[in-house]
Parts: sequence; structure tokens; C-alpha cells
Amino acid sequence: MTVSDKVPLGEEEIEVALCAAPGWNRVGKEITRAYSIRYHGGIAMIVHVADIERLIGHHADIDLRWGSIRFGITTHDVGYKLTGADFDLARRIDAIAAAHGATPVDN
Repeated sequence: MTVSDKVPLGEEEIEVALCAAPGWNRVGKEITRAYSIRYHGGIAMIVHVADIERLIGHHADIDLRWGSIRFGITTHDVGYKLTGADFDLARRIDAIAAAHGATPVDN
């Protein structure tokens, strides 16, 4: 991850990035997505996501419930604004979710 990945995006850049990240929705100052997955599968998925987050130095807020998992991503260290790093992590989470058989929940 480069320094430019953590530069806040403008509104137009956010819209373009959202178009390139189908299924992710902007909710306030973060992008979110939920998946349907069995509880223990969700735990395995969290561990997989956490390993990637540690490597790239960026993390999501994660909410695991019985039968579902939700991710919320924003860049905390630039004042809770959306950056390229957020959309990079979203793409990585999508790939991890697919590998774990998680089904996207339509919002």
C-alpha cells in the first residue's frame, strides 16, 4: 500500500470506485457489504481477512452474527474518509468471501 492509497477521495472518485465494486454500498463515511455464511465459516473468513489486513496495514470493522457477516470499511487515520485503500480491501474481501462460499446479501 502506498501513501497515495490513503489520500481521501473526492465525491466523483468515490462514485467511480463504487461502480467498480459491485455490491458495496456507501453508508455515511464507510462502504459496507454483508454476506450470508454459517457462523463457523464466518469465523474462518474473519481469520483469512485479518491475515490480509495485517499484510496490507488496513482493516475493516467486522460484525459477525448467526448466519451472516458484515464488513464496514473507512480509513480511520485520515479522519474516517474513503480512500483507495478502502476499495482495495473491499475487492480482497470479495475474493475471500467467494473462497469461503459466502453468499452476498443484497442491500
